[in-house]
Amino acid sequence: MTTPGATCPVPHGVVPLSGPRFHTDPHALYREMRRDHGAVAAVELLGGIPAWLVLGYREMHQVTNSPELFPRDVSLWNQWPNIPADWPLLPMVGPPMPSIYFTAGAEHRRHLAMVEPALESVDPFELRRVCESLADRLIDAFCGRGEADLVADFAEPLPVLVLAWLLGFPDSEGPGLARTIKALADGGADAIAAHGRFMQYMQHLLAMKRAAPGDDLTTRMLSYPAQFTDEEYVNDLMAVTAAGHLPTADWLINSVRLMLTDDRFAAALGGGRRSVDQAMNEVLWEDAPTSILAGRWAARDTRLADKTIRAGDMLLLGLAAANTDPHVRQAVGDAATHTGNSAHFAFSHGEYRCPFPAQQIAETIARTGIEVLLDRLPDIDLAVPAQHLVRRPSPFLRGMTSLPVVFTPVRALGGFQ
Repeated sequence: MTTPGATCPVPHGVVPLSGPRFHTDPHALYREMRRDHGAVAAVELLGGIPAWLVLGYREMHQVTNSPELFPRDVSLWNQWPNIPADWPLLPMVGPPMPSIYFTAGAEHRRHLAMVEPALESVDPFELRRVCESLADRLIDAFCGRGEADLVADFAEPLPVLVLAWLLGFPDSEGPGLARTIKALADGGADAIAAHGRFMQYMQHLLAMKRAAPGDDLTTRMLSYPAQFTDEEYVNDLMAVTAAGHLPTADWLINSVRLMLTDDRFAAALGGGRRSVDQAMNEVLWEDAPTSILAGRWAARDTRLADKTIRAGDMLLLGLAAANTDPHVRQAVGDAATHTGNSAHFAFSHGEYRCPFPAQQIAETIARTGIEVLLDRLPDIDLAVPAQHLVRRPSPFLRGMTSLPVVFTPVRALGGFQ
């Protein structure tokens, strides 16, 4: 890793962080990277931008437990002079902005002190009720067809509709918000325009809740006694919504995929709730929604494993690679994925991890969605051979582009409140 103009000190070459193996056979690729480069590998992002990928479980603990040495402060990045304004990965990395996700140290803690209590105040029983109702409503739209794409028809819209309710959007605005976030996440030609629409949604929500407070997350954030600007509120609302969308959708769909392709989970199709829990936990270890997370930036020159890290270097958190590090597997064994062991990095770790109440909300959405789906469509099965299923083409996000299924058509229930 180098500052502009310097030479790369890594003798074994640089790994391009691209290509189909990151989403077709990532675990084999991570094993090869550990063999050839060790616990920390020099990688190259789109456009020739250098970074370090942390592959080792112990090294991941070191980075995430050292917020002073490895803060999530993108303003430290020594590559800013080389980053074009239209760099496609910029939304993933994030320019400096006043937001819970893009601040560090005391400023991050200030935002967290406002957002986390609002998340903690969510009534888990009411959340479960709303998740069930919305899941039933989505299933009603396709249950009579005998076939569906569970990604587009169920897993992607469910978290957004639940989040819209949590934030205090009127029911009529939930579907539009879902379409906007999907366009943003897809990263296509409409992504920039979708980002603008996303911001407008949150600006409108903020104004609406100032005029008419309600029993919702936005109102609770506004009632926090410390002062925040409108820009900060909007950025935090966008961060909560975006972070809760695709990771939750992918946790749900990856768990369903596992249950439909692995005979160990066949009992779930007959209503076995323990099998659902086991599948969801195994996914967090083996198939977590976020494979690589950007990032951390070195506050000064240091050493990590056998690599020299320069001040301002970016470190990418290889969450999926760390979870399958043979050192941790020798310690806990493969049984960890089935016994509720939560020592994985699926939600990151340390000061900048996903807030615990947000993890609970995501788990409730994903588990409730799976349980309602299996209750309503007990004979659901894949519509294509498992080897034909396609992953999202990204080294960062581990999800499905689609999950086509077939089932015996059933009558819509209707009448949900």
